[in-house]
Amino acid sequence: MYLETINGPEDVKKLDIGQLEQLAGEMREALLKRLSFHGGHFGPNFGMVEATIALHYVFDSPRDKFVFDVSHQSYCHKMLTGRREAYLEKEHYDDVSGYSDPSESQHDFFNIGHTSTSVSLASGLVKARDLKGDKENVIAIIGDGSLSGGEALEGIDFASELDSNFIILVNDNDMSIAENHGGLYKNLRALRESGGTCECNLFRAMGLDYVYLGEGNEIGKLIELFHRVKDIDHPIVVHINTIKGKGYVPAEKNKEDWHWCMPFDINTGAPAAAFEAEDYADLTCEFLLEKMKRDPMVTTVVAAVPTNIGFTEEKRREAGRQFVDVGIAEEHGIAFCSGIAKNGGKPVFATHSSFMQRTYDQLSQDLCVNRNPATILVNTASVYGMNDITHLGIYDIAMMSNIPNLVYLAPTNSEEYFAMLDWSIEQTEHPVAIRIPCNGVVHSKEIVDTDYSVLNRYQVVQKGSGTAVLALGDFFQLGEEVAAAISQKTGTSPTLINPRYITGLDEELLKRLTEDHAFVVTLEDGILNGGFGEKIARFYGSSNMKVFNYGLKKEFLDRYAVEDVMKDNHLTPDLILQDLGF
Repeated sequence: MYLETINGPEDVKKLDIGQLEQLAGEMREALLKRLSFHGGHFGPNFGMVEATIALHYVFDSPRDKFVFDVSHQSYCHKMLTGRREAYLEKEHYDDVSGYSDPSESQHDFFNIGHTSTSVSLASGLVKARDLKGDKENVIAIIGDGSLSGGEALEGIDFASELDSNFIILVNDNDMSIAENHGGLYKNLRALRESGGTCECNLFRAMGLDYVYLGEGNEIGKLIELFHRVKDIDHPIVVHINTIKGKGYVPAEKNKEDWHWCMPFDINTGAPAAAFEAEDYADLTCEFLLEKMKRDPMVTTVVAAVPTNIGFTEEKRREAGRQFVDVGIAEEHGIAFCSGIAKNGGKPVFATHSSFMQRTYDQLSQDLCVNRNPATILVNTASVYGMNDITHLGIYDIAMMSNIPNLVYLAPTNSEEYFAMLDWSIEQTEHPVAIRIPCNGVVHSKEIVDTDYSVLNRYQVVQKGSGTAVLALGDFFQLGEEVAAAISQKTGTSPTLINPRYITGLDEELLKRLTEDHAFVVTLEDGILNGGFGEKIARFYGSSNMKVFNYGLKKEFLDRYAVEDVMKDNHLTPDLILQDLGF
């Protein structure tokens, strides 16, 4: 077995073509076993096995620098750079992250988990190299799906300005997470079909040299091509055509489903565990499909992650032209929705909280300055959401709740969420964002409000005295537990409040609390700095009210256990009661 002998790229260089091809098979076998047990990014890594082997065979990492876009295709790179045990031995599966990470290896240069960044990051390495007078190769590795991102296009447009060694490897498998969207993909198709010779060439139009290889999964041809461009003295795009999911039939046939996977049965491809619980993605999809059927002006918009709200290929076909995937282009997506709303449409844009960061300017300038009534669904915005360092969903409250004119809502259960969503789609006064609950589908037997047009009116769920608990969104259930613990410990029922509105204060209610309350406890599922609780604390700053803010510390967490983070931030009933002195 060759993979067991690979301690670094120098061992790859010792093998002949036949041995390298056997190594590729061993790598796929290791990937298959690990992913079937552990889950992770499947299709991107299976498609890049040969290219990664060839890169390490020809170039001299870490002197020559590889920058992987998104880096969800970096598993193969990790196998060949001293981290093979994490793919061969079950007890070491969690030793490495799913993305490039400089703390793991000198062969990784950046923490990368967001798309469309590699060309810009690598161009900075190029500039610094040239300033120092060094001569190493710099290779940016980017998938075709990532090319639709604004930063990727900015980086590629700038690359020719560097006028020195810079290799941009475009891994083209004719797929993003789902299908690609946008005019540039017509040019990529033309380049593939013409063997890279068609007159129209996006990359040459940006002043770059260009070479194409259609056999992007053939090690020998890749090695020959990489030898040709190694030590080149100007920027060049190396365009290779690969097969996403290559080597595992279910992944080759269903590329979208196998972009990322949960643990599965290798023989059947079926998930290892059945998921029968309700899911907000599916529920949101069905709700929006019904709205779209009744109203042709309702339009659902996503940015390359259609299944974040349940829109599988079948559901996208059902929605027809009322469903739009703008590709990896969140900035365009928000501005696009602002335009739809301005012209009488009812747009709903949905993406993950950590991706919403890419469109702050459009939220502020294109949407909220213009007061256009678009609906923004913020998904996985929670400590319960994705948990690696590049996909944290805990910053959105501080980021978005301070944008003027935006109404940001935090539902506490399924019925409240869909009532808020229905109201937002139909109202015409405000840009509205809604945090999709992330702590499981919680149902309420209580009648929920259907009209949220009188802004910043909090809901008193339980009237008490002494202590008031303001429990926002996903942390409302924690608030119920805290309120029950206070009542049991002190014999006095506290007031329990569902704030609902992240972006404003119910000043009338907050003033009333001063009459018979000494303590206010705020709970929020996000960082405290700039968050909801600080607004409450500032309101009470000149009074005798003692305010306790509970949320998350401002920090970059990575692959955490939720229960550990909750305890570390005193987000348990016992620890909160200790802080209160009860």
